[in-house]
Amino acid sequence: MSIDRDTVLKVANLARIRLADDRVEPMTKELSSILDWIEQLQEVDVDGVEAMASTVEVSLPMREDVLAEDQTGGGRPEEVVANAPKTEDHFFVVPKVVE
Repeated sequence: MSIDRDTVLKVANLARIRLADDRVEPMTKELSSILDWIEQLQEVDVDGVEAMASTVEVSLPMREDVLAEDQTGGGRPEEVVANAPKTEDHFFVVPKVVE
């Protein structure tokens, strides 16, 4: 795929990049070569290849989800809201932000 001078200037303007006149022609060649490489990648057959998030297979250890010894699972609403500037019936009171 070939990119012309006008396209490079338009992309530079949209990206808010100041591009000197002497850099337009080299940028045109660079962007054209990048798009040519992308076209080559599209020719690769990836049927049957599973998508992956990483090239390294990661197996994280799992543990049982239990409360620590010092946790009781709640039942302390007074402690939860103790530092809040304003509360009502053990709830935080915050200003309305949506009208």
